[in-house]
Amino acid sequence: MTHVSESPSLPAATLDELMPLVFDELRRLARRQLAREHEARTLQTTDLVHEAYLRLAGRPDVAEHGRAYFYAAAARAMRGVLVDAARKRNATKRGSGAVLLSLDEGQATADSYGAELLDLDEALERLALRNARHARTVECRFFGGMSVEDTAEALGVSPRTVKSDWALARAWLYDALRGDAA
Repeated sequence: MTHVSESPSLPAATLDELMPLVFDELRRLARRQLAREHEARTLQTTDLVHEAYLRLAGRPDVAEHGRAYFYAAAARAMRGVLVDAARKRNATKRGSGAVLLSLDEGQATADSYGAELLDLDEALERLALRNARHARTVECRFFGGMSVEDTAEALGVSPRTVKSDWALARAWLYDALRGDAA
């Protein structure tokens, strides 16, 4: 697994200047996220990076706060793109004008992942209401593939706090996804 900490330091730059320097690392993060979708992907790696970039482009400050902050923002943007794609797939699946011709095993896999991603997104939103830092920790670690150290830097906490938050957030999400969380 590639961690953000393996990337070179990011110089002070605008987002447009920064993207060519971090594009390969963002592709690795995107490839990791898309691997969860199995064979029936609706997005390609480069598409996910470009869509995330478009979301980041509206935030000129994102490149000013350092490498860890940038990758945390990129992880959040990728999460948003993946969730929106899953919502679109589910809307189409439910009959928003599309004709369902067949249901092969690959499509069932993608639909299952989309539903799981939407459930995770909903649970993360509930977690953010309870503890925003725990939700951000999940975004950095799960969606961004960030190391404990990079997550700590991005969130302005100690690595020990990240480890604790990560364990608590995973336990809470496990219960929430099983329907046991309050």
